[in-house]
Amino acid sequence: MFIQSSFGQKVPTFQDSVATYFNEIKVEMGKQKQIWGKDLYGPMFFVDPNTRQMFANMPDTADVLKQATEIYVGTLPTEVNVSNTAIDWNGRHWAMIMLPLPTDKHERLNLLAHESFHVNQPSLGFLLFNTANNHLDQKDGRVYLRLELEALKNAVQSRNKKEQKMHLTNAFTFRAYRYLGASMSGRNQKQSIDHFVQNIDYFLKNPTFVRSFAYHTTPVYGYLLMSTKKFWNKDISIKTNLTDYFIKAFEISLPTDLKKSTELILTRYDGTKIISEEEIRAKKNEKQIAYYKDKFIVQPHVELVFEKMNVSFDPRNIMPLEDKGTIYPNIRVTDNWGILTVKNGALMNSDWSKISVTLPLVNENKNISGDGWVLELKEGYSLIKDKDTANYKLKKE
Repeated sequence: MFIQSSFGQKVPTFQDSVATYFNEIKVEMGKQKQIWGKDLYGPMFFVDPNTRQMFANMPDTADVLKQATEIYVGTLPTEVNVSNTAIDWNGRHWAMIMLPLPTDKHERLNLLAHESFHVNQPSLGFLLFNTANNHLDQKDGRVYLRLELEALKNAVQSRNKKEQKMHLTNAFTFRAYRYLGASMSGRNQKQSIDHFVQNIDYFLKNPTFVRSFAYHTTPVYGYLLMSTKKFWNKDISIKTNLTDYFIKAFEISLPTDLKKSTELILTRYDGTKIISEEEIRAKKNEKQIAYYKDKFIVQPHVELVFEKMNVSFDPRNIMPLEDKGTIYPNIRVTDNWGILTVKNGALMNSDWSKISVTLPLVNENKNISGDGWVLELKEGYSLIKDKDTANYKLKKE
């Protein structure tokens, strides 16, 4: 599909750009096959979150996608949540990437390579886990992660090997005390260093560090190690403790007294300011936690138990609610019972077996809504009030 100009020349269309983006990542992944011993390029589609129009690099097995010159186009069903992720859909394991894509080529390749790696994780022997890191929403966890990242910024920018090792040692000291895909972007050395520093600075502006901190630590350690051990990634498996691995690989000797050493070096990385900022945040969070506990636990609410759940959400703004679960300000849930869209907070319990929202304000047939949420129920399900608790629950008819 293309547009003809008055001179008979082909005018580039959006679909031409999509085909170019697929080719970019295909070429780059082909160059980097040695990293994992295989070509990671595979099923991939881009999707517009507003229109749900999708553009894929290959057909699906159910013939939903139709060929349009070099690519395949179609509409993503409403029961599939839109996010940057790996997904099983219509006979293939896809990398799904939301539009618009980054305009910068390196950032675009970085994103596509990242999601393609998630598709290949199982075949590479890395199972997917949903491990909670709630300590990273608390003051001490955030302080020492921020200090580790500041030390890493210094390490990646160091030209002197001795100085670099000193910053790395400090980074691991902060990391140890807290515990009491970059190769396919096509960047050169300077671009890589700038990318890591800018990404860390951007990450530090997120409201929470809980779900995405590893994206901004492991790539930097890996990048620095590549100068002496290019294919270090082939040494690791699902059983590898990456912290221990990197400490050994960099020949780092951690201090015996982590607490004392941390106190001595934190001022090099603006530690006093970081601690002050985190104390202010912690006090503000106490009030927010009390508000959410009352809203979703103490007060009557709606509890939706999952049967076959799929979710999409923004990992940058979630809030752990002690041992009760996690608050998701924005989340979309699809299940056998229908679709829940939340724009003003919901509580997901710790084992991901149910989600809670406030009481319904409107109940019209199968369309139910409350303060910042909408529930579209499928036939065979209804929402009923429990006389004992005053909570609403799903009933399968």
